[in-house]
Amino acid sequence: MSPRLANHHSAATLYDAIIDLIPAGAKVLDLGCGDGELLRRLMEDRGVTGMGVEIDTDAIVRCVEAGVDVIQSDLDRGIAEFADDSYDVVVLNMTLQVTRRSDLVLREAMRVGRKAIVTIPNFGYWRLRQQLVFWGRMPVSRSLPYPWYETPNIRVLTIKDFRRLARKLNGVIEREIYLRAGQPCNIVWPNFLAPEALFVIRREA
Repeated sequence: MSPRLANHHSAATLYDAIIDLIPAGAKVLDLGCGDGELLRRLMEDRGVTGMGVEIDTDAIVRCVEAGVDVIQSDLDRGIAEFADDSYDVVVLNMTLQVTRRSDLVLREAMRVGRKAIVTIPNFGYWRLRQQLVFWGRMPVSRSLPYPWYETPNIRVLTIKDFRRLARKLNGVIEREIYLRAGQPCNIVWPNFLAPEALFVIRREA
């Protein structure tokens, strides 16, 4: 489900940023887990109990080969098979923008997890705006490496858009981390200057 980052080193760095936020021994659900690499690292580095949800058959095979528990499911149909607060952390790593029902997916993540960690590519990033305004073409970047006719991205969102959706769904953003090449960085105007963002979010009590 999650689009692959073109640079594997950058993907690994993004995983590091996520792993740093997850407590040892936590119960983790990874929605759109891809090949299961993040969950595999979490199990090795943090001793978590992990489960992945993925729709792509080839990716599921790679999960199984890596020893990662995974079920095949379409996130756009919801995840009713998981009970409220049944996981400590739900991860949506570069997944939200490839779903058709992004609002439903985020709502379900906050329902099932006591907290959710969400990473997104920021379509408001200045280099993407520059490509569209001055070149007149759909942007391509490190975190969005696909031409328009091959991209898995269905939804286009910015950091401000995510904040607005979180408020609409009664979500509380506990933390925002701005990323460049998968690495956390201090940025004054994140919606303009951050290529990617990471959010720690929970539903309002």
